[in-house]
Amino acid sequence: MKITIWGCRGSLPVPGASTLRYGGNTTCISISSVSGQTIIVDAGSGIHNLGKSLMAAGGPKELRFFFTHAHWDHLLGFPFFTPLYTPGYRLTFCSGAHAQGEVQKFLSRQMESPFFPVDMSAFRADVSFHCDNPCHEKRSCCFGDIMVHPFPINHPNGGFGYRFSEGGKSFIFVPDNELSFHHENGPSREEFVEIFRGADLLLHDAQYSADEYRRTRGWGHSTFFDTVDLALEAEVKSLGLFHHDPDRSDDDLEMQLASCRERIRSASGKLDCFTVAEGMEIEL
Repeated sequence: MKITIWGCRGSLPVPGASTLRYGGNTTCISISSVSGQTIIVDAGSGIHNLGKSLMAAGGPKELRFFFTHAHWDHLLGFPFFTPLYTPGYRLTFCSGAHAQGEVQKFLSRQMESPFFPVDMSAFRADVSFHCDNPCHEKRSCCFGDIMVHPFPINHPNGGFGYRFSEGGKSFIFVPDNELSFHHENGPSREEFVEIFRGADLLLHDAQYSADEYRRTRGWGHSTFFDTVDLALEAEVKSLGLFHHDPDRSDDDLEMQLASCRERIRSASGKLDCFTVAEGMEIEL
């Protein structure tokens, strides 16, 4: 599978000279499977560029959506996704463990007057809020050779992370997750260790430093050292630091990465660690 990053910033978009290398758009990724499926996760501001790319290439025109949760930074780009207004596209909102009606509701609410000039009646694509490919494993979806398995995250108002499996490879996406504070219905740290165990690639929330976390505890995000420590314990092969703080410059992110790599060396770990950047393509 190929993972493409269209947005990896947390909280709000931050365009400007200090974010050119790692990007300022909020969360959106796409996954292309070997069997030809295209999956989109979240609809932050980065989805606008994904839409432009799809239109320029003439497809693919069958797309499946999953959402981690309904906070603004993961939805704000949705009304600006051009394929929604283009005949010939088929968009299926599978949405993992979310109730199908719930997904339709929170997407339509942001397009209601007076928040947006047009509503969903303006869509010209074939849009379906129904997962058409459930598979044998509870709450999972299967498309060709790829399986999508959702699991709860530890975040205010709840939400879901996803494990994507294809051809013996596994990719886990958890853009918002707090590892040192328990939210209602959130898994324990020990449960996350087992969920992440042996993943080939983990993209995980790494928004805060330890100093920043003293005032943001309970806000739903992890420190980058907590994320590194968990990935080491779970024997993850490769870790991508994700959900960059909006006040973090490119230079700040590179210092953060250097600190994480030093922590891995100090633990005699074999974990590959990198900072996720907008426009990055990763193949498994």
